[in-house]
Amino acid sequence: MFDQTLGNADRLGAHAIPAVDCADAAQRIQDFLKTTVRKLNRRGCVLGVSGGVDSAVCVTLAVQALGPERVLALLMPERDIADDGEMRARRLCESLGIRFVIEEISAPLDALGCYLRRDAAIRTLFPEYGIGWRQKIAVAGGGGWTSHFNLIVQTPKGQVLERRMPAEVYLQVVAATNFKQRIRKNLEYFYAESHNYAVLGTPNRLEYQLGFFVRGGDGLADLKPIAHLYKTQVYQLAEYLGVPEEICSQPPSTDTYSLPQTQEEFYFALPYGEADQVLYGISRSIGVEAIAKSLGRPLTQVVHVVRDFERKRQAAQRTLRDAYLLEEHP
Repeated sequence: MFDQTLGNADRLGAHAIPAVDCADAAQRIQDFLKTTVRKLNRRGCVLGVSGGVDSAVCVTLAVQALGPERVLALLMPERDIADDGEMRARRLCESLGIRFVIEEISAPLDALGCYLRRDAAIRTLFPEYGIGWRQKIAVAGGGGWTSHFNLIVQTPKGQVLERRMPAEVYLQVVAATNFKQRIRKNLEYFYAESHNYAVLGTPNRLEYQLGFFVRGGDGLADLKPIAHLYKTQVYQLAEYLGVPEEICSQPPSTDTYSLPQTQEEFYFALPYGEADQVLYGISRSIGVEAIAKSLGRPLTQVVHVVRDFERKRQAAQRTLRDAYLLEEHP
């Protein structure tokens, strides 16, 4: 299993993220799914299954809660995503005995100008960028330092080039690629409404609280059953549920860019186990010094990480509202 759980209790002491009681967590989530689907007056649920651990845990628990006949999985590949994720998702759905639909979304993305708008921004830094090239965005430096982003491209001959992204280039590339999450969510709601199903979202606590989602895209769902679990706890639950090793061994990915890209590279700037530990420390009002000690990182670096996560968390709380209101009502 791909494991970054920071499981050294002697080093972390009282500041360690507690191991999840998997049997209790699974039962509580199943009860939540049953109750919420019923409360929404829906017959079942639909969700996107990517071949990653979060959607694998969610779909497995949905099947246990509702039965395989009331769970529909959508597999939504596009030209930038490697086929192995789709194959992992397909094998998981087949093993669970559920219906799944494959919706290839490259054509609607083409129609919206997703690739065209993205590539136009990339060519301001790499004018020769074209067919056969690959790309991704990465946080510069890593280790929690997120002062700017770099654009990394690979030529058809395999040469890797990297340049710092001006703000306008970064914003256009991200805005264009966000079409992917929004198209997928539109399809989820089409199938949900045509079957009288609820849309099940798959964010874990790290993603949900720090805003690692697209508004109107993967941030949108009728119910989010694992948003209270840290990523490390999701992996523990996956092992308990018997999620296939080929899924559990995969590092968390964005499924957005044509070069392999982890969530650490794109957003958190830390391995997910350490990012979990920082978020846990913030939520428990644990001092920065103690968080730094638990991570084994310099205090000055962790101060920066905590500030960055606090900003992300505040922005996420605003984004999770439907909209700003002229007046707040109790």
